Amino acid sequence: MKANIPNVKKKRVVIIGGGFGGLKLAEKISTKNYQVVLIDKNNYHQFQPLFYQVATAGLEPSSIVFPFRKIFHDQDDFHFRLGEVLRINEEENTIDTTIGLITFDYLVIASGADTNFFGNKNIEQFSYPMKSIQEALSLRNTLFQHFEDAINTANLKEREKLLTIVVVGGGPTGVEVAGTLAEMKSHILPKDYPDMDFTQMKIVLLEGAPRVLNAMDNVSCVKAEKYLEDLGVEVKTGVRVLDYDGEEVFIKGEESIFTKTLIWSAGVKGNLLEGLNEKVYIQGGRIQVDRFNLVESSNKNIYAIGDVAAMIKEEYPRGHPQMAQPAIQQGLNLAKNLNRIIEGKPLKEFSYKNLGSMATIGRNKAVVELPSYKFQGFFAWVVWLVVHLKSILGVKNKFIVLINWIWNYVTYNLSLRLIIKPNERSK
Repeated sequence: MKANIPNVKKKRVVIIGGGFGGLKLAEKISTKNYQVVLIDKNNYHQFQPLFYQVATAGLEPSSIVFPFRKIFHDQDDFHFRLGEVLRINEEENTIDTTIGLITFDYLVIASGADTNFFGNKNIEQFSYPMKSIQEALSLRNTLFQHFEDAINTANLKEREKLLTIVVVGGGPTGVEVAGTLAEMKSHILPKDYPDMDFTQMKIVLLEGAPRVLNAMDNVSCVKAEKYLEDLGVEVKTGVRVLDYDGEEVFIKGEESIFTKTLIWSAGVKGNLLEGLNEKVYIQGGRIQVDRFNLVESSNKNIYAIGDVAAMIKEEYPRGHPQMAQPAIQQGLNLAKNLNRIIEGKPLKEFSYKNLGSMATIGRNKAVVELPSYKFQGFFAWVVWLVVHLKSILGVKNKFIVLINWIWNYVTYNLSLRLIIKPNERSK
């Protein structure tokens, strides 16, 4: 069965995934030249850098998602389809999806990355990742359910497990969620639970590298770790988590930590798709591409961009960083190249412009590294706020997020501390 997509005389570009790269490509490619089909398992774009704020009740999910159909409602020859890709058929120029067969003239894989559990099934089963809005909401529910459980138990060991939160991974996500939880412990939770002693609450950040934010400059790393420790976070670097059974974190060469909440942000891997030649995949499930983002060994009409793509260069031996900016820039460059193909112009190789990196650790505490400047503290925190606010889609969403941030800053009061569970219907 074929998917219901109008047939036109234009060549068809099919984009798998509406993350930062896929969305930017879909926005910039000319529908005068192409019919564009975007397929995604969700009907909205997700702003991943703020998932941790949803998980810690700082923002509602609707503030950081934006419907694809609204983004493209005035664009002719653009078609969004809700579904999942099952297989790529290179020779036939088709993809099998949950909504039927889709043909393409050009295929762009922008399927992004998912959490990497490094083959550990227990950690995959019992820990809490944050790679989607659904996972962020699940973590929020769990955190506040555990606080409710802690106040209701007289068993001190059980309460200790419920009030201990372990974050694995000292990258931006791990650092940001640990810092936010520490601020909640000091300023918010004692007001919500006045009859519970939150000095018993522990937040532990575990990082395998010698320092947190290991991809950043040493000054930023040291400052970030100091910020975390000042907030009361117990930071352990150079440690390796071996296993987790839902209640006990096993660490190589160190004492176990008892907790019922393990937040896993220790790595990502590309979302694999069946049908491509296995030779194109490298470590981390990424697809090797050339300087034009063309998939190696493909039929010269299949591209990959963003987190799933690995463009090997001397300065990036494992591919570009799996962050928003490389994905956005690759999407922009590929859109220009696809338009050049129609116009008969030579293609332009992709060149990544590093705009810098940043992380916020808490109120008035952040580290920012721009190409020419590195700074920390209040000004860095303001820059972080401005950059992220500017990047959110939609004027309404920007306004809602800004109001939430101002309110939280002035009052220390997050108003979204809700446990919202799905309704389980009997079948």
